[in-house]
Amino acid sequence: MSIENTILSIDNQLSTSFNEIADIEVENFFGCYLLNSLNPACKGRTYIGFTVDPHRRIKQHNKGKDFGGAKKTSGKGPWEMVLIVHGFPNEITALRFEWAWQNPEQSIRLKHLNLSKNKRKHTLQFKLKILAEMLCIGPWARLPLTVRWLSDKKQVLERMPPLHMPITSGPINVSKQTNTIPSKRKKTNKQTLPINDDSRCFSSCSLCNNIIQPPMHVSCPKCSISFHIICLSKCFLKNTEEHYIIPIDGLCPSCKKNLLWGEIIQNKYTNRSCALPIVTHSDESDDDDDVIQ
Repeated sequence: MSIENTILSIDNQLSTSFNEIADIEVENFFGCYLLNSLNPACKGRTYIGFTVDPHRRIKQHNKGKDFGGAKKTSGKGPWEMVLIVHGFPNEITALRFEWAWQNPEQSIRLKHLNLSKNKRKHTLQFKLKILAEMLCIGPWARLPLTVRWLSDKKQVLERMPPLHMPITSGPINVSKQTNTIPSKRKKTNKQTLPINDDSRCFSSCSLCNNIIQPPMHVSCPKCSISFHIICLSKCFLKNTEEHYIIPIDGLCPSCKKNLLWGEIIQNKYTNRSCALPIVTHSDESDDDDDVIQ
């Protein structure tokens, strides 16, 4: 079997069909997307950004800056959203990923690539190459990310991501409410998430039986059993030869269901005891737009 056929075989194994994912609503969505200009006069332009609502964001880019689009994409469309990476546990993690993807030559995580003299760093192919590299190195390689192709121009990444990161295609159903700590560029309304009274109560860890202070509390998304975050982390890592602090996945000690660590952290933020503003409108980051020089 040729190398190309092997890569395609792996890609097919990791891909999820549209029918399997279309009806699933994703809550607390944080994504980093890649745009490509379809305007013949702007051939080669790409744009990397962050969003909590990809459907609204692509409309803003195509309508222009007066409708919420970024200044540097205004008038250079129409744009297509080629793909989006999602599954970040919070906004800050997604924004850090976005910055490194935009500025790979400045990222300490990517310094081994020696990108400063690369003359084609603004092409679509180069952006996909950087993405493939980022997904395979820490800290991003340990996140429960999903690579979702939104364009029919689906390509094969140069490096396959870790096996816990699926590659899929098709539109995504994003919840309108995002539970997040608003940054300075966010516009929020006065509505807040309801307080979960149960999460305020002190519970005991199912592993060590000691009382859990709220900042150290996590629970299984499947069976809701409580743990100290450190106790559960050690439980997941006990059979790992390498010395990690944060695991990738593990079996719940109670229900024995396999859990991604990122799912547990997302569940913690979703069910945190304090009421946070619901973001309904956001000023997305105004990123540097990229063009072939």
